[in-house]
Amino acid sequence: MATAPQPQLPLFYKDLLPLNSKDHADWSVSSFDDASFMADTHAIPLTVDEFVDAQRHYPIVFTANDAPLPIALMGLNEGVNTFIEENGKLEAGVYVPAYIRRYPFILAKLNQGSEEMSLCFDPESGVVGKDNEGNTLFEADGDERKPTQYTNDVLEFCRRFETSGQRTKAFLEQLIALDLMMDGEIAITRNDMPEKPFVYRGFRMVNEEKLRELPAEKVEELNKSGMLMLIHAHLFSMNLMRIIFERQSAQGKLPMPENKA
Repeated sequence: MATAPQPQLPLFYKDLLPLNSKDHADWSVSSFDDASFMADTHAIPLTVDEFVDAQRHYPIVFTANDAPLPIALMGLNEGVNTFIEENGKLEAGVYVPAYIRRYPFILAKLNQGSEEMSLCFDPESGVVGKDNEGNTLFEADGDERKPTQYTNDVLEFCRRFETSGQRTKAFLEQLIALDLMMDGEIAITRNDMPEKPFVYRGFRMVNEEKLRELPAEKVEELNKSGMLMLIHAHLFSMNLMRIIFERQSAQGKLPMPENKA
């Protein structure tokens, strides 16, 4: 079976194979028994279409690189996910980002010289295979095999995710063009150690001061486009930084605090 080009695999994916009716005619997809594949992941990629739902449970910040992208923080430190319970299950009732729901499938380019994308999957995920029970990927159509409704739904979900990704990219480009981004820093202290703050850096966020200083016509433009609502969802979600900190503290997953200068 051909392997999709993979100079750098996305988060969670250990390998990629293009799905096809010849090699995977009688393969099926089962459900994950738990969420252990994300147990050591503290930051999950997010799209702007998810901001309103995600901001109820996670701080939404932006990566600190040349092309920042939004992420939902499920923990404040590398390797810490405060929403995975002892039995490996994801905590019930919290919003599940589309990036997680998409796994183990993804749209990927098989030919780097083409813009065409094909539906691929991670064969190392443990849920896609020939002897699996669950949703079948292909069904008989005369002498041929055609995608089942499940497979078509997966493909459509991945397509919508890619479209959301383009909207997310445009949103970030606009924030940068308006010079609204700033390096983020959050210092949190515990009541029992007020002199030793836990300082979190390495992310970007919207500069509220610069947002307030925008001309009225630009603010109105952001409001009409829906961007202002997204910005506010991000800013409101920052109040959850302390909540995630407290979750880590209760779970005994805090690192050593910084020495106060």
